[in-house]
Amino acid sequence: MKKLYIYITVLFLGIITACNQQEEALTDSNLNTQTPDLNSTDLWLRENFTNPYNIDVNYQWDEGRVDLNRYLFPPTLNKVVPVMEVVKKVWIDTYTELGGEDFVKKIAPREMVLVGGLNLNPSGTRTLGFAEGGKNIVLFETDLVDVKSKNGVVEFIRTIQHEYTHILNQQVRYDEEAFKQITPGGYTAQWFNPADEQERFDIANSLGFITDYARLNENEDFAEMVETMLTNNATEYQELLDNIKRRIISNAVSNALDNLGSSASQAEKDAATQAATVTATPQADNAIALIKAKEAIVAEYFKKSFNIDLYELQQLATDNILEAIK
Repeated sequence: MKKLYIYITVLFLGIITACNQQEEALTDSNLNTQTPDLNSTDLWLRENFTNPYNIDVNYQWDEGRVDLNRYLFPPTLNKVVPVMEVVKKVWIDTYTELGGEDFVKKIAPREMVLVGGLNLNPSGTRTLGFAEGGKNIVLFETDLVDVKSKNGVVEFIRTIQHEYTHILNQQVRYDEEAFKQITPGGYTAQWFNPADEQERFDIANSLGFITDYARLNENEDFAEMVETMLTNNATEYQELLDNIKRRIISNAVSNALDNLGSSASQAEKDAATQAATVTATPQADNAIALIKAKEAIVAEYFKKSFNIDLYELQQLATDNILEAIK
């Protein structure tokens, strides 16, 4: 009991002592509360993205937004506005015209992060962009875009069309099961094998996929269908399908001739060519039919979910690509 009295006394004296001590004066905050200086690029981004669409475009270096295990760097300042002019014209203006003034305002990433250079993967492939949780899109290679080149703009804008498709899918789901069942055995995590890109495309196309990356899973397959259609007008898209058919037949003929050997006569070569063509033609037709079946689900999705005609969207998007490079 005596020890208890001592402890209580010490505690009481400590409280009195603490109360008698003067409180330390507050110092200035370590946080920077000053309004940041805005350059002409910042002002343009606010006027064209932040204020009308509530999209924050971040082009300055922020290590929290990138993978520190990659060699990445921010874009050159004078590249930012030209690249974002393309994004606005081809993506925002296209969806706004067909979906209405509020379409992108309601369904959009709330932040876009621009990175200057390549984002190389251990597999040898490049990551051109990605979306996180439907709220953030990261775009790589912004320093490398030639905004006056159709091919350069198409390669870059494919990324935003692809990633925006993922955001749309998060708002309204498509019929994933029906889509997946079109080519159920073709999906693979090893889509990047073999290393030769043309060989990968040939394999993917023959299985009913529009690109090699589409084989990763049904969600990437769906997005690859959309991005391909929105970066190729109707004529270009049909030429792409026709070329897939030609390559499937051509590859079959080449394989048949290789199997004959160099000593084969011309008659044997002609017979092998004809036989391979007859065999490969229905295989090629089937591959195109599988791609068209996916296209039909994509078109139905846009119409039912957003009342947007996919083929009107395709025409306007590809027209705006030409407008953007003028």
